[in-house]
Amino acid sequence: MATKLVDGFAKKSITAVELKERVQKNPALLPAVLAGVQSSKAAIRYGCSKTLLLLSQDHPEQVYPYSEFFVELLESNYRILTWNALMIIAQLTRVDTRKKFDLIFDKYYSFLQNEYMVTVANVVGNCGIIARAKPYLIPRITQELLKVEQLKTGPHLTAECKLVIAEKTIDAFDMFFDKVENQQDVLRFVKRYRTSKRKTLQEKAERFIQHWGG
Repeated sequence: MATKLVDGFAKKSITAVELKERVQKNPALLPAVLAGVQSSKAAIRYGCSKTLLLLSQDHPEQVYPYSEFFVELLESNYRILTWNALMIIAQLTRVDTRKKFDLIFDKYYSFLQNEYMVTVANVVGNCGIIARAKPYLIPRITQELLKVEQLKTGPHLTAECKLVIAEKTIDAFDMFFDKVENQQDVLRFVKRYRTSKRKTLQEKAERFIQHWGG
């Protein structure tokens, strides 16, 4: 039955939301969903990945025992699976009683150096979740985020892309700035974008300064 449910993505007879709800009620279905991520069929592969992401958001405790699976998925040849794995791992920090994330911190943040903007933006966008779940890691998270200005540009990460990432970085800092030790470093980072050519970034920087002072 579990395999038939997963195959439903190829037949468009089930959605990720529907499968997530079924797994919530019957956790025995979870191994089949995990196996589906390795499917050669894109619809099944991405449908199962989306299901696991939704489950990690609503019931991370159900997915937590499979943390290592998602760490391995970071190396996937499919970027969408890598992006989902980054998001799922961040969600699992909320129930990470065994400090599994702490052991892969460097690996996780190495994706800030990825050549694709969406990958980098995913890491940045997840920082607020991780910081709230593990406030003792905030000094290290802050240090990593402040490096985004040094990102190398390329075909998939242009100068404009860096401005988008800077905007997401300010959003991330806004989620835990009150717990940042070196606030002046963050404020200096944000102030540099008050005159940005990207209007939304300029406005976001201004609102941040008005809210947090400096």
